[in-house]
Amino acid sequence: MNDKEMKLFEEIQAFKLDANSTSLKFSDRLARENGWSKTYTQRVIDEYKKFIFLCCITDSGVTPSDPVDQAWHLHLTFTKSYWIDFCQNTLGQQIHHNPTKGGKNEKEKFKIYYDTSESLYKAKFGISPPEDIWHNSQKRFSEINFQRLPLKITF
Repeated sequence: MNDKEMKLFEEIQAFKLDANSTSLKFSDRLARENGWSKTYTQRVIDEYKKFIFLCCITDSGVTPSDPVDQAWHLHLTFTKSYWIDFCQNTLGQQIHHNPTKGGKNEKEKFKIYYDTSESLYKAKFGISPPEDIWHNSQKRFSEINFQRLPLKITF
């Protein structure tokens, strides 16, 4: 990473997703909604931040893993945190979520973006992404026939 990228990455790493003033924190909600342990959830949040960094430093498309995408989806619902505190005040740019339009061409495009994400990850962080969060391309794009349904809602 160059100095500018290092500074941006440090700012992203320092960004707090959990607000101290709430009893149901971002990480608690992410864990609950996905059935994840707190440890795995924190690892996903760390990978989400790395993914957003990759979004910021490349002009080519990148695609998140499914767990990272779940963190991103949830963060988008925290509109002030995402658009003002994170994008505007931390990143200095807007990062839009652009889901697939469907079809074979879109599937191929996002597979290429996913492979780009992995290559860029290795180049910038010097390691491969963790396999239990960043599944291989085959699994990422073949095991997508599911629904996320709340099994129990507690307030």
